[in-house]
Amino acid sequence: YLAKLLEGCQVAVTRVGRKAAEGDTDLSVFDSVATLIKTVQPDYIFHLAAVSSVSHQYILENHQTICTGTIHILEAVKQVCPAAKVFISGSALQFKNDGQPISEKNPFEARDAYSLCRIQSVLSARYYRSLGIRTYVGYFFNHDSPLRSERHMTSKIAEAAKRIAAGSQEQLMIGDLEATKEYTFAGDVVNAVWTLVNQEAVTEAVIGSGTGYSIADWLEVCFGMVGKNWRDHVVPDEQFVSGYRQLIADPSLIRSLGWKPAVDFKQLAQMMMQ
Repeated sequence: YLAKLLEGCQVAVTRVGRKAAEGDTDLSVFDSVATLIKTVQPDYIFHLAAVSSVSHQYILENHQTICTGTIHILEAVKQVCPAAKVFISGSALQFKNDGQPISEKNPFEARDAYSLCRIQSVLSARYYRSLGIRTYVGYFFNHDSPLRSERHMTSKIAEAAKRIAAGSQEQLMIGDLEATKEYTFAGDVVNAVWTLVNQEAVTEAVIGSGTGYSIADWLEVCFGMVGKNWRDHVVPDEQFVSGYRQLIADPSLIRSLGWKPAVDFKQLAQMMMQ
């Protein structure tokens, strides 16, 4: 979605994968990153790479990608392309969550391996900002699209609802049905990123809709679109323990820059159910 937005703005895009096998650049190797940045001389760099999991088993891979990758990008920019603007993706999960809407003013809390890496990355961004590098951080709250795999709950539910409508007898095992989070379209999220990096007053902002829905709400709308009662097809996972009861943004700052999501909850469900 970001590449599509940039290309629509007549910005040439160079894509780099998280792993070396996906491209010619390895984020964990400084010379590799510096060579690419020196060659391309980009106006913007967007560092989105990560393993999207809080599991401790990914701590080393996420450290190489998020923490080391961030420092390699920022140091390379400082050395060979100091005019570039750099966007570093952060996460809602790196903030202390007391059940209230979260803004960029909330304190950090390393609750798991993933949030630990995100916090280290942001601290690196702040350090390089003090050296004059134009570095931005956007803290992503939950974002979804039809490109999501079934590893993500929204897609898992939507795809199961379609299969059940076609005759499948499967049962969905789901944990905390009342856990509340945001359901924001990824295309809207990248519009917020573009808004952020094209102004100078704000350097860090949470990016989210500020509107929360439960997993039960998502089940209701997806199964409702195929004329099914989700309660007939869902089995509670009694062993599941949710990491939070609510994960909602206070998007006042990013909205003050003129951004707001264009796709609402039901429209996102319709996109994912098509």
